[in-house]
Amino acid sequence: MAEDAKSPAKKGSTRREFLRNSGLTVGGVVLGGALGSLLGGKEQVATHDVAPAPQLTVNPAEALQFFTPDQYRLTQAVAERIYPKDDNGPGAMELNAAIYIDHQLASPWGINSKEYMAAPFFEAEETQGSQIRILRKDLFLLGLKALDAYSQKQYDNPFIDLEPEQQDQVLTDFSDGKVPDISGVKSPLFFSLLRTLTIEGVYADPLYGGNKNMEGWAMRKYPGSRMAYVKEIQQDEFVELPPQGLNSHMGH
Repeated sequence: MAEDAKSPAKKGSTRREFLRNSGLTVGGVVLGGALGSLLGGKEQVATHDVAPAPQLTVNPAEALQFFTPDQYRLTQAVAERIYPKDDNGPGAMELNAAIYIDHQLASPWGINSKEYMAAPFFEAEETQGSQIRILRKDLFLLGLKALDAYSQKQYDNPFIDLEPEQQDQVLTDFSDGKVPDISGVKSPLFFSLLRTLTIEGVYADPLYGGNKNMEGWAMRKYPGSRMAYVKEIQQDEFVELPPQGLNSHMGH
């Protein structure tokens, strides 16, 4: 007599054959427990242990998004003269301020995305602030070229090869407006942009590429991003806390 098609042996064979022919097995091993219900929940299914994700050893934000390598090195040199290393701690170069600047210029902020930039243009009052008609990213790159051109004219060398005192003098001339306009923009406006971005790069959260290892905060004894300071505020003495970045909240 023929074997009953509904017998347990036939069911198991059919199920195993289905698993073997489906895309849910690799090398004969069932992937996870997705098909436990098909096996009646009684058969033991082999699974693979998943290794834990490796811990990051570097900040993934430390990558160029806008500058060429030469532009990056020049920005490093300029930022270091604005915020130099001293006895208090590292300078802008070690703190990755140039990485921060790179990321800002690559962002919508670099193309003035939230500002009205179309004609007609009118002469602005001093109280209206900067009315620059050129994109920030373009102004910055033109400013870097102007720095090198002025350095060559004054000292027969590009800015990066000048002595520190010569570099300081070049930046002072830009700050004082002794340099020709940069595509219609006064040199003090470019220097102001450069100085502001450098200081931001020293003290912004490391999430944005600068303030490496939060050393900028550590120099100021700034505790960084914390949920509350209730206990510390109630103390009579100053409480120094190690700085924490925005990523410290990821586990909450």
